[in-house]
Amino acid sequence: MTLTKRMRRYACVFVLQTAFVGGLAWLTNIGAGAQPRGKAVYDAHCVECHGASGKGDGPSAAYLIPRPRDFTTGKYKIRSTESGTPPSDEDLIGSVRRGLYGTAMPGWDRLLSDTEIGDVVQYVKSLSPQSGAQPAKPIAIGDGLPSSPASIARGQQAYDKLQCGKCHGTDGRGTGAVATTFEDDWRMPLRAADLTEPWTFHGGATSRDIYLRFRSGMTGTPMPSFADAASEAEMWDLANYVVSLGRKPIWSMDAAEVQQFYTHLDAKAKADPVRRGAQLVDTLGCGLCHSPVDQEKRVLPGMRLAGGMLIRIVPFGDFPTGNLTSDKATGLGDWTNDEIKRVITKGILRDGSRLLPFPMDYGSFSTLTPDDLDAIVAYLRTVPAVSNKVPAASRPFLPVYLWGKFKMLILGSDPPMVFFAGNAGAKGTPR
Repeated sequence: MTLTKRMRRYACVFVLQTAFVGGLAWLTNIGAGAQPRGKAVYDAHCVECHGASGKGDGPSAAYLIPRPRDFTTGKYKIRSTESGTPPSDEDLIGSVRRGLYGTAMPGWDRLLSDTEIGDVVQYVKSLSPQSGAQPAKPIAIGDGLPSSPASIARGQQAYDKLQCGKCHGTDGRGTGAVATTFEDDWRMPLRAADLTEPWTFHGGATSRDIYLRFRSGMTGTPMPSFADAASEAEMWDLANYVVSLGRKPIWSMDAAEVQQFYTHLDAKAKADPVRRGAQLVDTLGCGLCHSPVDQEKRVLPGMRLAGGMLIRIVPFGDFPTGNLTSDKATGLGDWTNDEIKRVITKGILRDGSRLLPFPMDYGSFSTLTPDDLDAIVAYLRTVPAVSNKVPAASRPFLPVYLWGKFKMLILGSDPPMVFFAGNAGAKGTPR
């Protein structure tokens, strides 16, 4: 080889190496730039629910069921990847773009650009120490099975075989369910999906979406993967069966259908007042104040509705919340039905003293129907007893109180309200 040819070859190699190294540097800069950009998006739109560090402990988290995702664990429910493997970037981007139906997670498609969504996904992934420890393993999704009466019938058989009714009920809406209360891996309450209301399915309501939930499972929840318990055909048939259970949504009903629907709901509530009461206690947010929490706003183990959360309302004083469990010594076990209803609707305690109308919103609760009040009492009677003696409210020193009232009434300052972590009561042994 002549000297000229050698020089040309070395020149080509040098150019290729320079281009390759430069390309790597360019990609590195892209990745490095995505994280601060993603953090900016996260800080602007996500911390309210997911918290500054991504633990699912934002200011609004305690008010939400299901609880916002804790990103630091790297566990995600909505995936198109094999059980035990992380979601793909496309899975996470889809969840951000579309939102998660039936939860407080909105769709950001028209609020954030594609670049912003991609950046915030990369930032969210960086919050987990396990991120990148193993690759995503996509599920090989075939063409599936088209829905037909035969497929739906086979799907119903698969529903029985896999014992789906133990959680979702024989009719998909909870009737005859063995388990009625659930917790996720973070001790947060969960509800089994009502399979007749597909618009609440977190990952979508198509047969493909539902098949993926059976195939991949929902990590962090009691919903397992059925990959080893059912064949591909059975899972597709089961998905078609679940789709067939969907009822007509109320926004598609005419006036007569709406009236018939709510008449049915009223009859169902009267037939099972305990279940109706549990629904009301959850909906009205009773557990948010009457359950002590830790620093991450998670209910202390065994203390749901046991009271003891300390609420400071300036300038009125410190108010530990009451024990709503059925304990006779420290809870409601020794209260009469009328005494419980009176404190709910009028804020009057057994000793005749009256609660402040905030945060105990008895003015609003006074509009509850007699049937709903009876249902709440019936449910509270079933809450397992927890011995937790909650101290009485304490009032501030008179000059402090008067100064606080002056600022509130004359200067127009809003009275601050602080919710403290921990249990202000003297907890005994749950029984």
